[in-house]
Amino acid sequence: MQRKVAKLVVAAAVLSLLLNANVSLGQSAGVTLSGTVKTAAGTAVAHARVSAKNQASGAITEAQTGAAGVFSIPNLVPGDYEVSVSADGFSAETTTVTIASEPPPPVNIAIAPAQSGPSLSDLGFTPAQTQGSAQDQARLDKRSHMLKVHQRLGLITTAPLVATVLLGATAGGRQTSSTDRDLHAALGTATTGLYVATAYYAIFAPKIHGTETRGPIRLHKALAWIHGPGMVLTPILGEMAFSQKSKGQKVHGLASLHGPVAVITAGAYGVAILSVSLKW
Repeated sequence: MQRKVAKLVVAAAVLSLLLNANVSLGQSAGVTLSGTVKTAAGTAVAHARVSAKNQASGAITEAQTGAAGVFSIPNLVPGDYEVSVSADGFSAETTTVTIASEPPPPVNIAIAPAQSGPSLSDLGFTPAQTQGSAQDQARLDKRSHMLKVHQRLGLITTAPLVATVLLGATAGGRQTSSTDRDLHAALGTATTGLYVATAYYAIFAPKIHGTETRGPIRLHKALAWIHGPGMVLTPILGEMAFSQKSKGQKVHGLASLHGPVAVITAGAYGVAILSVSLKW
């Protein structure tokens, strides 16, 4: 009888140990966070790097997406996490997730191709500003759109600007009527029109309170104080020079500054374009 009791006691103890071990293992396993990484068009992004940072402890757990863009991060303790995604050729994206004792819904993150021009942080936007209210976000989206158009128009403007400067060397012939001179004037007019449109999108882009200009954007804005007045003076001086040439006169007075002002303006404009087009 005593042997049976002893066997029952041993069996109960073993069963209790097994149950406790299962509970302990279940607790140590933590919660699994899963989801997908895709483009805005819905294309899966393979080999994207996904990290989950516990905002309380600072602990970081990493994973990588598979061919279908799916990722899984196991053994996470409940808490608030900052989930970051990065991939070659794409802009990094970050979101926050709260994990309880039960697995959360899948986290689906969309990432966009990396931009060649200045990023929002270069333009002075803080992470808090990019995650503001719907009204702030709409204002931010409009500013971002207008600055992108400003950049594209700025690149387009370089073509007639360079052509105008190059043709200026042959536009000062002795003839009172010159095809080269007329073409030079036409290209100058086109350049001025494109420049005004380019400046419009920069000047009238909605301002975001608290933004700080830094990096190459500071140089880009500083150079505007050179090529801006130059773009105004160049056509005025050019018209004066054109009028003098049309009358058979030699270019003189302020009109003689047309060429130097045009070269300085084009140089400042070119450096301004390069300052936001090249990665420093």
